[in-house]
Amino acid sequence: MTSIRIPVYRPSLAGREKEYVADCLDSTWISSKGKYIALFEERFAAATGVRHAATVANGTVALHSALAAIGVGPGDEVIVPSLTYIASVNAVAYTGATPVFADSLEGTWQLDPEDVRSRATPRTKAVMAVHLYGHPCDMDALGAVARERGLLVVEDCAEAFGSRWRGAHVGGFGAIATYSFFGNKTITTGEGGMVVTNDRALHEKVIRLKGQGLAEGREYWHDIVGYNYRMTNVCAAIGCAQLERAGELIAKKRRIAAWYAEGLAGLPLDVHRESEGTFHSWWMCSALLDDPALRDPLRARLMEEGGVETRPFFYPVHTMPMYAGAAPLRLPVAESLAARGINLPSWPGLEREQVDGTCAIVRRFFGGR
Repeated sequence: MTSIRIPVYRPSLAGREKEYVADCLDSTWISSKGKYIALFEERFAAATGVRHAATVANGTVALHSALAAIGVGPGDEVIVPSLTYIASVNAVAYTGATPVFADSLEGTWQLDPEDVRSRATPRTKAVMAVHLYGHPCDMDALGAVARERGLLVVEDCAEAFGSRWRGAHVGGFGAIATYSFFGNKTITTGEGGMVVTNDRALHEKVIRLKGQGLAEGREYWHDIVGYNYRMTNVCAAIGCAQLERAGELIAKKRRIAAWYAEGLAGLPLDVHRESEGTFHSWWMCSALLDDPALRDPLRARLMEEGGVETRPFFYPVHTMPMYAGAAPLRLPVAESLAARGINLPSWPGLEREQVDGTCAIVRRFFGGR
């Protein structure tokens, strides 16, 4: 088996991460209390232009907390894109609500606002805008649909730290939003997540939910069912160090995306592009092959010839056994994107020579056909 020489992702830990973690160890505050928790929350809110931010254990529980905070529960429906990571949909299921799948737009790969409009019913409580692979959803169109149908907007920004719509950071357009800081995200804490909102009442609800439903002002008194969803001080310390380099990390990823666009030009594939009015953070540098039958052979060639690790797009969630209904659902754009998509290496330390070498393998692959 060919060894991986160019991984699809590798975190950049070249800042003050070790210094801040050592400070946690020296202080003995290594669990869910300590100075870095509040520092990370405050600095993250400032960096993303929102009023309130609450750390949590990972991106999935961030989504669950956000949905629970806005009151999503049994009998409700939440419209979600089918082309997303499974966590977006699982979080809806955790609340007892029903996920309703919507299609994507061919041009941006994001949630289709018109399909959202067509799928809203009197039971629909919210729509989840997932900013897939770092490209923002059309928040103007989705906001208009939400206002028209009386829906709450939840933004899943797990893959979109640093992305902007019409000049404003994603995460501040809906009622509440979430981020993930898993090891392959633009900024990482190893494991971790954040729930952000401009609504103080929702923020306070998230604080209670993530801390076992503890009532304010009374020790060990719990008046709602809560969860143990808290982030550790050690993770928050890493997050603080990562935030200090956020601009540098995003700039590097945008430069890598430009190298791929140049190196893959003229081939029978389309690289993901930044649409008008957006600032793409390029969590993943991705491409769509014209012919889906060539996607997996290309991935195999990249690994065999160059040790280049790649990933396929997510499977549409409506095709998975636990979410497939009795009547088959067809979402043609999501299904086509999923079958043709490939994610290429895009970690901040990637060198131009490595990108050029990857592109050269792709060009040879198509040149032999």
